[in-house]
Amino acid sequence: MPQRPNLIFIVADDLGFADLGCYGGRDAAFGPVSPVLDGLAANGIQFTQGYANSPVCSPTRFALMTARYQYRLRGAAEEPINSKSRGSTSLGLPPAHPTLPSLLRDAGYRTALIGKWHLGFPPAFGPLRSGYEEFFGPMSGGVDYFTHCDSSGRHDLWSGEEDKQEDGYLTDLLSRRAVDYVERMAQQQAPFFLSLHYTAPHWPWETREDAAKAPAIKDNLFDLAGGNIHTYRRMIHHMDEGIGWIMAALQKHGIAEDTLVVFTSDNGGERFSDNWPLVGGKMDLTEGGIRVPWIAHWPQVIASGGQSAQPCMTMDWSATLLDAAGVAPDAGYPLDGVSLMPVLRDATKRFARPLHWRMNHRGQRALREGDWKYLQVDGNEYLFNIPGDERERANLGKKHPERLAAMRQAWQDWNATMPAIPDDATVSLGYSTKDMPQR
Repeated sequence: MPQRPNLIFIVADDLGFADLGCYGGRDAAFGPVSPVLDGLAANGIQFTQGYANSPVCSPTRFALMTARYQYRLRGAAEEPINSKSRGSTSLGLPPAHPTLPSLLRDAGYRTALIGKWHLGFPPAFGPLRSGYEEFFGPMSGGVDYFTHCDSSGRHDLWSGEEDKQEDGYLTDLLSRRAVDYVERMAQQQAPFFLSLHYTAPHWPWETREDAAKAPAIKDNLFDLAGGNIHTYRRMIHHMDEGIGWIMAALQKHGIAEDTLVVFTSDNGGERFSDNWPLVGGKMDLTEGGIRVPWIAHWPQVIASGGQSAQPCMTMDWSATLLDAAGVAPDAGYPLDGVSLMPVLRDATKRFARPLHWRMNHRGQRALREGDWKYLQVDGNEYLFNIPGDERERANLGKKHPERLAAMRQAWQDWNATMPAIPDDATVSLGYSTKDMPQR
């Protein structure tokens, strides 16, 4: 059997499309914001038309884990799952459902999740019940970087299914734990799959130097009166440094060449993000809420300097990792994701890939098909040519009514294959126009 690659899937939290230098981001006062990730892009492949499965945290993570549209599972109807779901037996990833880590584990991979889970709480749910052999990180959404408490004030840092008290800045704790995992896995023969799901650069707005801020914001982790672009960009830089430590560990053990490293964000940017040239952000199906960085690095397979305009979304990358590992999906749960291996081998390859979204929030729906995008928000319909108008300012619906009608029908036909949004599904907004003006 040929050597199977190691797999590392790195997910940032609320990172904007242009927050990284390689996606057009500007240098900060301290210098380049993301030199390590920029290097991975330069020495691998960078996707310019890559999307998240949702513009909000936990629904995208359902898609990542299952390589299927998240709408198929009840828990993913929450936008997002919030801390009130502790103890729920329905709001989470069912342990019986095959997942990316469970399929890899059953095929002989070692598996670990280091970082954010956000797919339901034990005892009904949890990483160790869905294919991961090891887990270190928070179970919920946002947590303070120093106290590691969630928005309800409850401590939320775990090792396996045990509460773990550990001092330190969370981004660095996750990075060091990931380095330790790589070091341990390099000493044994089986290939490994590491999910590294940072909370950075999600609120609260804290850098390594901001431990003194934690007591002041413990009752409102949204940190609505805090933060700025300088703090935000430093948070990204801390994450980038940690990824550098992991790449150094792979190099040290001579396993970087045949390790597929994939990097992305769970959704588009939030308050301090740079989404240029896109409009909108987290919770929106405009491009700024769903188009995200996608970088893949695998020296043995991916040629340096590749750029691809292939449309893709989160679940496609989960399908890609299975394909790279030579692992078949469960026949009872056919994948909605499509493998991107042909594009990784040749960045000029393109194939038709319609992408669908829907959101309970503001009744949003979207379909990206080729150059065109159908969008509905608050009952208003739009048709955009994305390469010609990435900011979605020129509504071509009246100019091309036949195309609008065809794409509306295509979205409706797809939606008919998905479960309806349950009446009790919740939308949780941390702030509104009362807190800051919106576009």
